[in-house]
Amino acid sequence: MSTVIKNFDTWKKFLGDRVQHAESTGMSEDAIANLAYEIGGFLDDKVDPQNEANRTLKELWEVGDEEERKTIAKLMVKLVKKA
Repeated sequence: MSTVIKNFDTWKKFLGDRVQHAESTGMSEDAIANLAYEIGGFLDDKVDPQNEANRTLKELWEVGDEEERKTIAKLMVKLVKKA
């Protein structure tokens, strides 16, 4: 996964593929958003951002409260579905 998170476009493609797979298995949008929120928390705790875009997301995540972090997760899902 480390090569995936070094490049923001690669990360978006990786996340988009996972979202598409989750949708194809019947996972609801809320379940996908909750999973994205959990992944965001994991990345915040365990991964040092490898590029400027990911560093910005980490900084936004850190200053946000729980609801704002959920919004960030939902927006990331929305972003990758658009791509």
